[in-house]
Amino acid sequence: MFEYELHEIRSAEMIREADDYRRAREAVREGRAARREAARSARHDSEGRVHTHLRRRHRSARTA
Repeated sequence: MFEYELHEIRSAEMIREADDYRRAREAVREGRAARREAARSARHDSEGRVHTHLRRRHRSARTA
């Protein structure tokens, strides 16, 4: 009976730890999403895009 009680205690402890870990990961994910959304809205609130992060392609192919 004692071993069963220890098993139940350990099982409950592991479940609590898993829930805490899951909540921490969710908080990190939500924080990232909020920062990403804030950055996206800040870009769109300005006077339009001035710079892009992508390199521009030349309009015509290079000649030899």
